[in-house]
Amino acid sequence: MDGARADNDRASGGRGPASKGEKVADWADGRLGLYALAKANMRKVFPDHWSFMLGEVCLYSFIILILTGVYLTLFFEPSGVEVVYHGSYVPLNGVSMTRAYESTLDISFDVRGGLLIRQIHHWAALVFVTGMLVHMMRVFFTGAFRKPREVNWLFGWTLLMLGIITGLTGYSLPDDLLSGTGIRFADGAILSIPIVGTYLSMFLFGGEFPGHDIISRLFPVHVLLLPGLMLGLVVAHLILVFYHKHTQYPGPGRDEKSVVGMPFLPVYMAKAGGFFFLVFGVLAVMGGIASINPVWAFGPYRPDLVTTGAQPDWYLGFSEGLIRVMPGWEINAWGHTLVLGVLIPFSLFPLLLLVLGLYPFVEAWITGDRREHHILDRPRNAPVRTGLGVAWLALYVVLLIGGGNDIVATHLHLSINAITWFVRVAFFVAPIVAFVVTKRVCMGLQRQDRDKVLHGRETGTITRLPHGEFVEGHEPLPQDELFTLTQHEQNPPYEIGPRVDANGVRRPVSVSQRVRAQLARAMFGPGSHVEKPTREEYRELTGGDHHH
Repeated sequence: MDGARADNDRASGGRGPASKGEKVADWADGRLGLYALAKANMRKVFPDHWSFMLGEVCLYSFIILILTGVYLTLFFEPSGVEVVYHGSYVPLNGVSMTRAYESTLDISFDVRGGLLIRQIHHWAALVFVTGMLVHMMRVFFTGAFRKPREVNWLFGWTLLMLGIITGLTGYSLPDDLLSGTGIRFADGAILSIPIVGTYLSMFLFGGEFPGHDIISRLFPVHVLLLPGLMLGLVVAHLILVFYHKHTQYPGPGRDEKSVVGMPFLPVYMAKAGGFFFLVFGVLAVMGGIASINPVWAFGPYRPDLVTTGAQPDWYLGFSEGLIRVMPGWEINAWGHTLVLGVLIPFSLFPLLLLVLGLYPFVEAWITGDRREHHILDRPRNAPVRTGLGVAWLALYVVLLIGGGNDIVATHLHLSINAITWFVRVAFFVAPIVAFVVTKRVCMGLQRQDRDKVLHGRETGTITRLPHGEFVEGHEPLPQDELFTLTQHEQNPPYEIGPRVDANGVRRPVSVSQRVRAQLARAMFGPGSHVEKPTREEYRELTGGDHHH
């Protein structure tokens, strides 16, 4: 007994008998090593910046999607069996519909809190995809995708793709007229695939469109397969965020080997908990006051009807815009029809997203940089990359307008043909204009930073010199701001070098080397940045009385 009491005293640090909680903790630590794991990670330092919250918005929206999805799963019946509705929504009484649509109406009108949960679920899905896209753009513009975070970028890109597909399968489940129109759209895109399109359609729908199996097949994909994959990717993404040092914006005391911020426990745990409930509260308010997807207003799906002004969720408007503005080209050969008006847009949609996913590897190949990067770029200091990102977003917005050309035409009283031709022209022109304008803006901001470093900040004080000239006084920048404005690197771009060596022997140069040199010159050459002020220039201007 004395030995057991002594063990308890040691477990509690000599403070007397250990409590039950301490005994459980000591038992778990002895078998799982939780104390050492928690000590190593719970005090991990994370930098503080509002843009880092974008990833948390995605995470919390995903958690809310799972919670509300579980609730809806308890009442939804993914069945294509035909029934006659006799329920609380009187205008549809006596109408033939599928059991899936009937159960959606029951959730909306008969299940306690059902409509609120449905709308929170839908709003959370929109916020989830929006947050992922905005978060990825923040990572893109600041260069946070560089080594060692390329794999995490791919995880995020895959999550974005899976989120889009999950959204498509989700709003197709109620089997209302709007979702049925979306399924018809997807079936048309599948049928445009040469040779195998018909077989894929028959396989998915269990026969001719619309079939009776598509809802029951989409249901497990939406509630099990895709969320399971996404949950695994989210966990892997967070593990890599913990494993790698967190990126941080440039500033005093921050370099590639140190992080300036606050510890994960207790500071960020408390902030994360509060932010989760803030996101949940905002989504609950949106679900309570902003109606979304009122399936009772559309009615059940019928193959012979199409909803007027049918629009997908915004993240699929990009693909629909491609198809709406594409000319209806066809090729008829050997008794087969190749529908280019659908096949080309259907192929461009994943290709344009694939360009975004592969960009980090392309930039790493162009620069040849193998170092780890934990300090973020200011977007103005990478004008070509920033211009490419804005050009991609401009293309996305243009095609989003094309996807809603009928809505734009009716609300703004414009010709739908004029809007379609505008989108066709802007598809090629808008990205170029956006790139050029963005690059010039970035170069202008770089020149502003250079002038600020050399001449200081304007004080607003006007002084008249003895010879009558009026000048504005400047004051030197503090050292921390000088460091922030000048810490970025301006390495020379990759060059092939002399083609002929000292002995007159011409060395072979591959096509990939020439392409790499051209791209490196375009992205990082003299025309892509303003030279930072040198130490000599700064001392020359600030050594005397140059600040008036």
